[in-house]
Amino acid sequence: MKAIEPADDRERGADDDEASARLLALLDESFAEIDSGLPPHLWERALLGPAREFLRRPGKQFRARLVEVCWRLAGGDSAMPIELPLVVELLHAGSLIVDDIEDGSSTRRGGPALHHLYGTSIALNTGNWMYFWPLTLIDRLDQSSERSAEMHRRTRQTLVLCHQGQALDLALKVTELEQSEVPHVVRATTRSKTSALMSLAAALGAIAAGAESRVLDAVTRFGTELGVGLQMLDDLGSLASDSRRHKGREDLRLARPTWPWAWAAQSASAQVFAELQQRAVLVSRGDSDRAALDELARALCELVGDTGWARVHTRLSLALAVLGDALGPSPELSALEDEIARLERSYV
Repeated sequence: MKAIEPADDRERGADDDEASARLLALLDESFAEIDSGLPPHLWERALLGPAREFLRRPGKQFRARLVEVCWRLAGGDSAMPIELPLVVELLHAGSLIVDDIEDGSSTRRGGPALHHLYGTSIALNTGNWMYFWPLTLIDRLDQSSERSAEMHRRTRQTLVLCHQGQALDLALKVTELEQSEVPHVVRATTRSKTSALMSLAAALGAIAAGAESRVLDAVTRFGTELGVGLQMLDDLGSLASDSRRHKGREDLRLARPTWPWAWAAQSASAQVFAELQQRAVLVSRGDSDRAALDELARALCELVGDTGWARVHTRLSLALAVLGDALGPSPELSALEDEIARLERSYV
């Protein structure tokens, strides 16, 4: 279950360039404030260069947009602080760098994985630094001490949860789990990783806007359920979509417990599931060719595909409906609904 990078049918546009420019400007500004006595080219070699290389690559910025939507839903009527959405985007960027090292991935966001360019040690330190730099950005926000403390608390909690989820992802192989264990593992991993970060994105926007507790609770629950739905979409779409084939095949080679496996465990007979697991063993050992990998992907899609797509759509639609019931209709909710529908279409 890779850290989710939703498929996207958009070309890189002005919004993407602006987001990257904000990140890079903030990076340079932060290092300009450091009084280390070192010449800039040494920082460039040690940290600035690797960080800039990764952050200049186009991401989807979905979490950043979620922060802004929840800022508006909570009553934010002025310009949103530029640091606010970057907190979540940087946490996500750091997780991608570290994930690529742990998974042995070769590419990310249209370029070589960072550890292939700078070596494992520098890439790992850069990724870890991106877990902590966002905490300093929270301190730059013009917020009350109570709001700032709550934002720090939730960010720390999210970091703990994400690492717990990653522990499950790294240690537990679908080939080694009992059939009855697979759905529980997938659910726990999703809620600790994707859901936790989406929930944080929603909460940070609402807290910064001064949300009342009712609104904060509603958007936080929405972020959690949205994270589950999007991980379902990404896991299934990566098996079925040509544009995400590399990610789906990587999941199979690493024997990751994903949502298609969870649904198969719930619907297949013990014999059918055991046969799928045995095929996954051969694939994960490298004892079979690419054709066998594609056949395993097709078998899972045939078993869970139709019902899986229905589950994804129902989950996402229900999350939106519950949020709408809690907060009432608004242009922000309509825009969010359109964005999620676009994400769904991008996998088909």
